Amino acid sequence: MNIVVNEELKAYIDPLTPEEYEALERSILTEGCRDALVLWGDVLVDGHNRYGICQKHGLPFQTVQNTRFKTLQDVHLWMIDQHLGRRSISDYLRGVLALRKKDIVDERRARSTVTTPTTADDPPFDVDDASASTASPASDEALPPPVPMNSREAIARAARLSSSQVTMIEKIQKQAAPELVAAVKSGVISINTAAAVASLPAEEQVTAANAGKDELKQAAKRVREAKRKSREAAPETEDGAETASLDAVQQLEQRVAELTAENADLRRQVADLQAQLAN
Repeated sequence: MNIVVNEELKAYIDPLTPEEYEALERSILTEGCRDALVLWGDVLVDGHNRYGICQKHGLPFQTVQNTRFKTLQDVHLWMIDQHLGRRSISDYLRGVLALRKKDIVDERRARSTVTTPTTADDPPFDVDDASASTASPASDEALPPPVPMNSREAIARAARLSSSQVTMIEKIQKQAAPELVAAVKSGVISINTAAAVASLPAEEQVTAANAGKDELKQAAKRVREAKRKSREAAPETEDGAETASLDAVQQLEQRVAELTAENADLRRQVADLQAQLAN
């Protein structure tokens, strides 16, 4: 069997941490590769880690074709939905994936207004890719159109997060230095802390991130204190009071979002422990 690993698809979802990869490898060595790899023609869509482990140890595996994919966007949307349905991914990654899905859905809706259904302007891969001719098997059944995501609430529902968490993740994506993004991705700091630190200049973000978790928390605390003092120093006009009230609501929403995230984390840990005890 000729399986093509497309690097763009392999990197589309954040890779497993070393600890997660080692746990998957131990599971496959003990129980075998239980889940089939998903293919689009010859192209591997889902199961890159399992495929690599099976190749490394010479273990057998099963494959299944998904013939409903018509374009690379179909593949991306399917991959996003698969990962959003998994319990083990972090709140930050769920938010990133939901925002990524919104971008694809918006782009597809915008393009549908200027192209006809028969326009072939979205090849599965670059035309020079040797796998392009086999990447999309014929099928009469297409994937259903994705549900529009035209509000922050819709994005939050897709990610199973609060609207305030989505707002913070958007801020992190737009303003955070790569070092700060790496810290929140790895779980070193919370979404709430990362969003606060993202308000700082990039150089200060990098310095705090390189100094570690404690310094990042202190940096976030300084940002919040500076905002609080700024509000207190503002004149107590009607507009100023309204702004202060809105800021207080946002702070409460952020705190609720942080507690919700911690609660979800604890629930996942309990579920994992129950699963281990069941085995």
